[in-house]
Amino acid sequence: MFNFDYSYLSLPEKFYSITKPNVNSCAKVFLLNNQICNKFKLKINKEEELIKLLFSNKKYRKSYAQAYAGHQFGYFTKLGDGRAIILGEHITKDNKRFDIQIKGAGRTQYSRNGDGKATFGSMLKEYLMSEAMHYLNISSSRSLAVIKTGENIYRTSKEEGSILVRIMKSHIRVGTFEYASYFGSSEDLKKITTYSINRLFPEISKSDNHSLTLLELVMQKQIDLVVDWMRVGFIHGVINTDNTSISGESFDYGPCAFMNTYDPETVYSSIDYNGRYAFGNQPKIIKWNILRFAEALLPIIHKNKEKSIQLAQSVINKFDAIWKKKYYGMMLKKIGFKNNHTGLYTLIDELLNLMKKLKLDYTNTFYLLSQNNFNKSQISSNSDFIKWEKKWQDSIKKTNCMKEAKHLMNKYNPVFIPRNYIVDEAIKKAVNGDMTSINKLLEILSNPYQYQDDLKGFMKPPTANFEECFQTYCGT
Repeated sequence: MFNFDYSYLSLPEKFYSITKPNVNSCAKVFLLNNQICNKFKLKINKEEELIKLLFSNKKYRKSYAQAYAGHQFGYFTKLGDGRAIILGEHITKDNKRFDIQIKGAGRTQYSRNGDGKATFGSMLKEYLMSEAMHYLNISSSRSLAVIKTGENIYRTSKEEGSILVRIMKSHIRVGTFEYASYFGSSEDLKKITTYSINRLFPEISKSDNHSLTLLELVMQKQIDLVVDWMRVGFIHGVINTDNTSISGESFDYGPCAFMNTYDPETVYSSIDYNGRYAFGNQPKIIKWNILRFAEALLPIIHKNKEKSIQLAQSVINKFDAIWKKKYYGMMLKKIGFKNNHTGLYTLIDELLNLMKKLKLDYTNTFYLLSQNNFNKSQISSNSDFIKWEKKWQDSIKKTNCMKEAKHLMNKYNPVFIPRNYIVDEAIKKAVNGDMTSINKLLEILSNPYQYQDDLKGFMKPPTANFEECFQTYCGT
């Protein structure tokens, strides 16, 4: 049984709209996450019980959609949960709070011209991707279940309707603060700030300037998150401010994908025409988003506008140095260095340049470096790579032993990622009734750092033709 609370409803009504899910009576659970059930002590003996638990209990009468705004591809707009409804905030036995949100259960006040529904394939993708990110040790929303609604919805063609049950620490985002700042009063802004701090970062209450400390903490969390994305070659695809959570969780897995051949300009999203959210642009974009967060907080950082700008800028000015230190620190771990020496940064830059020049697979190259039979691989025959490898090995000997270095590399370099072509094929089969591939993929991705000899096929990059033509979509 969920232990629901509704603390978000203590905020002014402009921040939410009470919304009831519109769920077909013949809805059935298609995919259930037993690991999540165990974590939350949910005793679900039959999948039908989850439907009752989520939608039929009369205790849960306060479900709501959240209002927020956001910069989408750089342009500001008023938004809100157009197809998502929070059923409640589940309080665990150790007093931790999680939003239980459903996506695809019908229109809300913020749906505009949409129907509030979701396609089966897109909800399967979010389930798979969010679980993959979790097991890659990256802060992420989790997926409890995919539910078939038993109705058809229409996009470019007729598709099965579906609901995803999503779990997050919080769905408060940078866009929530933009909404408060643009469309509310300074009092509204203070209330969402106080609420967010009390819910997510109670330690901030000891600081002299709560809003400024919140800005700095959210900036640190977002830097940590995007560094982790870069570590595994993940491209979110749509890092709008409304998709930037202040809790530092990855969420909304629509046009996301994993990079194969290394190229910082890699884009898969069908709507990212100018490459705004390309792999290599993600650090710049998250800084841009944090700037928008700072702007939203200005009215309450200090009563004097100029002083407020000065204080906010003092935080933003730290971004580049923090990013550089954390990014190179992480990348050095990927090649076996536990200490963050600035003198080693050129090793990373040179390696990435070689990977781009030689069109090497991002995941497999880092994995091969950690293997004892590295010299048998095809990349070792390149003279520039041989020079880099010698420099790398000499540097390892000065700071560490190769055995310890490779042990460290194995912790930070996944063997398996959700390869785009494998995900695409598994979802297509599942939509057609065959869950074999998606179940196998979920099993593999639950242990992504452990090599298995019989799974070499899942390490294989896509064909050049697939890579050239493949696009991802928002999945609405």
